[in-house]
Amino acid sequence: METLTGLLSIVAAYLLGAIPFGYLLAKHVKGLDVRSLGSGSIGATNVTRALGPGWGLATLALDSGKGYLAVGLAAWLIDPAAWMAAAGVAAVVGHSYPVFLRFRGGKSVATAGGVFAYFTPLALLAALGVWALVVGLWRYISLGSVLAAAAYPLFAYALYQTGGEVNLAAVVCACLIILRHRSNLQRLIQGTEPRLELRRRS
Repeated sequence: METLTGLLSIVAAYLLGAIPFGYLLAKHVKGLDVRSLGSGSIGATNVTRALGPGWGLATLALDSGKGYLAVGLAAWLIDPAAWMAAAGVAAVVGHSYPVFLRFRGGKSVATAGGVFAYFTPLALLAALGVWALVVGLWRYISLGSVLAAAAYPLFAYALYQTGGEVNLAAVVCACLIILRHRSNLQRLIQGTEPRLELRRRS
């Protein structure tokens, strides 16, 4: 019974993660397919470029919230940390590869943030500090996201002495986030990656 409940929690977490809030907001607000704009991602950064910072923040909050909710639901359904960690990974995978959009999704930074806010909020704040420092100095959101993702597992272990399941989930999600940013990293090397620039939109 525990195994069945655990598997159901993973499926539910994936489906929650797969809800494409950025795509839905862009369609509802301006009738745009955000996947055809900018980086093609459905995440907050691309929504910000397409619709403006307000809608980008809304996307960030919703994408983070679904990650947190996915782990919370797993915790309610089944107690062991291994299932909760697996549900967190499933939510991140769902955002990156959503079944509702033919597996073409976002880069999962916000969703992973929501997942690990549940487990290790102080470590997440430390990783956000890395992100803010990098973006503040160089104005590359992608670089900040990659470095914050890489640093998070170290912060989680140092601050919480987290168990193996959470550590493994953190490393898996960090690797996925970095993988999803491979085109950004290539553009950074080439010097063509766009810097953060917020503009007012009518």
